[in-house]
Amino acid sequence: MDFKQLIKSASLFCFFIFSNYISFSQKNYNYWNTNTQLINWRFINQISNIKYSDFDNDGDPDVLYSTINDKISIVWIDDDDDMKYSDKEGDTDNDCLLIDRNSDNIFAGPFDFSIDWSDEDSDGIADIQLIISNGGNKLRGYYDWSADYMYVFDDDRDGIMHFVDWNVILMKAWDHNGCCNFFEDYHGNSTFLKMHASSFRINDLRFNWENPFIFYDVDHDGYTEMAIRLVDTPNFKDSTLASKLIFQNIDSNYDISFTKKIDYAAITWDLDNDNGPSNEFDFDMSLLFKGNGFSYEDQYHTFNKLKGLQSANAIMYDSRWRDIDTLFFPDRNNALDLITTKGKWKECRLVFDEDDDCNRWERVEFYDPKDLYKMGSENGGLDNNKQSDVMGDRGEFDLDYSGEGSLYIGKFDGKLHLFGAEWGAWRIDQTAFSYQGFGGQYGRWGKNRLQVEPTKFAIIKYEDTDNNGFFDFVKYDLDGDQFFEDSVSLISLGILDTSDIITPKSFEFNKISNLFGTQVNKNWEKAIEIKSIAEKHGINTNWYNFYLRPNSINQKYDFAFWLSFYLFRDLLDQSKLKNDIELEKKILFAYYSGDWSKLKS
Repeated sequence: MDFKQLIKSASLFCFFIFSNYISFSQKNYNYWNTNTQLINWRFINQISNIKYSDFDNDGDPDVLYSTINDKISIVWIDDDDDMKYSDKEGDTDNDCLLIDRNSDNIFAGPFDFSIDWSDEDSDGIADIQLIISNGGNKLRGYYDWSADYMYVFDDDRDGIMHFVDWNVILMKAWDHNGCCNFFEDYHGNSTFLKMHASSFRINDLRFNWENPFIFYDVDHDGYTEMAIRLVDTPNFKDSTLASKLIFQNIDSNYDISFTKKIDYAAITWDLDNDNGPSNEFDFDMSLLFKGNGFSYEDQYHTFNKLKGLQSANAIMYDSRWRDIDTLFFPDRNNALDLITTKGKWKECRLVFDEDDDCNRWERVEFYDPKDLYKMGSENGGLDNNKQSDVMGDRGEFDLDYSGEGSLYIGKFDGKLHLFGAEWGAWRIDQTAFSYQGFGGQYGRWGKNRLQVEPTKFAIIKYEDTDNNGFFDFVKYDLDGDQFFEDSVSLISLGILDTSDIITPKSFEFNKISNLFGTQVNKNWEKAIEIKSIAEKHGINTNWYNFYLRPNSINQKYDFAFWLSFYLFRDLLDQSKLKNDIELEKKILFAYYSGDWSKLKS
């Protein structure tokens, strides 16, 4: 124990001896929902050895000490001065709870768990909840994935913030009901700031890593239609040095400092707005921006109740989070504008959930610009990212940021594409055979994906061969043998590959959602047009009747593509069987240009 810890422990001991406190013992009993197989929502109610302290000598208690589970010491700090001597716990509107999780008689220290509630508008309901779940005291030189320093802002005032499993006293931010009804406050309008590190490792607690993560409920239905993740990748002390050190003084040995710049930004949309009960998260497309980003030192927010009862801070190993009233982060009103107008980016990526099987809370996870066929987490393929879908998604990569984050709709497939992308690929999973869902990476599901990895899959690759920002070359490996059996050059067909540019000004949810819906309807009309043309050319279209009955925007998007593609390939086969080269050219031109007028007659 270092000198500072010794002083704090001694102060706490003396306070127990000399302060005015009232204590009583409560007969031990097992709370009915302790260690059952049911969800344990509430603070553990197996309490004993309750003691009170009146710091300000005003006749009511300011701090409540007790023991839970017969062994773990806890402290409730009454920040709003409404505690009574009959209380057995503090309140959850403006109090602070310290849990000595490792029973070393130190609070808010290594391996400890703390929660602070703040009621900014004094209406008796917390608006902010901070959780500090500390890890060990060794300098790591990297993230500590077992630790969390995380604020949640209850922007929609639904009273839902963090989820804690009180059986193990851990925040379980990825636990959920059903498919994707997460217990953590990811739904509706919500904001959080987060770093995977112990508080005492961070030099300035006013800044953060995920800073912020914002969820938007545009239509006020209680579900999230859009999310933005901004990241300030921190600086770490040298990991070799860090592994040899332990904290001697928390004021001088911080190993994490933030750059105060956002160098990573991700935007995701539920384009068809089909989230709802049993399908609470259904994002369809995400964009990623990486580079020098932008400074956010001017994006400060001052709060009334973040600072707690200062006289109680001596109890804590690290109380600095109780001393601040200002946090720095872009907010929900300006985050999108800062990304698209202020950010100095070096690359952009797009991912589209073509098989519509992603139920992750944060986004459709990005593919990496790696091998087309290698599969597995961190195995060097498109799905190298352990949170991404093995197959079923379409990834596109603008690695020089020549397209500046803009989009366009391809004439050849009616899909949104990333302007400036050098290449892209779609691993086809028509039936969501390798169902992603939440992904199975976290919590009780373990660290590995639960998806079925196929032995092979069909793939379409897109290339921009003339470097004008638009795909003009499409390659097909539909049998999954890792050889492209077919390819088409729009330039060779005499098709202009350019399209209207969709600039980031259209990324506000209603605009991009309306744009997507309009395009889906156009795609559907085109598919019906192709069906009529195919029938005139003697194609029996009844084989594809399944695709004629879409029951949602997403199904219309999906069915329109596949109906068009199947009929196009059938028409193409027919022309080849007839050895009609001119007809073959017309069919190719019609499909890849989107203009079928020459085949109507």
